[in-house]
Amino acid sequence: MRLLVLDFLLKQSAAVSLSDLEAYFQRADRITLYRSLKTFEENGLVHSIDDGSGAVKYALCPDGCSTQEHHDLHVHFFCNQCQETLCLPTSQIPEIVLPIGFKTQEVNLVVKGICGTCSG
Repeated sequence: MRLLVLDFLLKQSAAVSLSDLEAYFQRADRITLYRSLKTFEENGLVHSIDDGSGAVKYALCPDGCSTQEHHDLHVHFFCNQCQETLCLPTSQIPEIVLPIGFKTQEVNLVVKGICGTCSG
């Protein structure tokens, strides 16, 4: 099942949710699909995206991600029309200076608007 899920992810141009996987693999168990995504995330193959839509989405990681460190500090774009979430790896999230004593655990920057496909 993991190979099938990975093959599905490789063919996607946008991030996918667990519900998207369930719709595609109609006979697959939800827990098996979820565990596949979590295993991929733990091993640096995918990163999760909270785009504000209420469902976590997953996208393949760029080269260089590992089990110790994800290199997913890039901007994500959520299209308000088609509801797709896209990685924008050339748009980096700027470094944010926090007050003394604060420690960053997660950074997420989502730009919302209309994607190129929907706008024209």
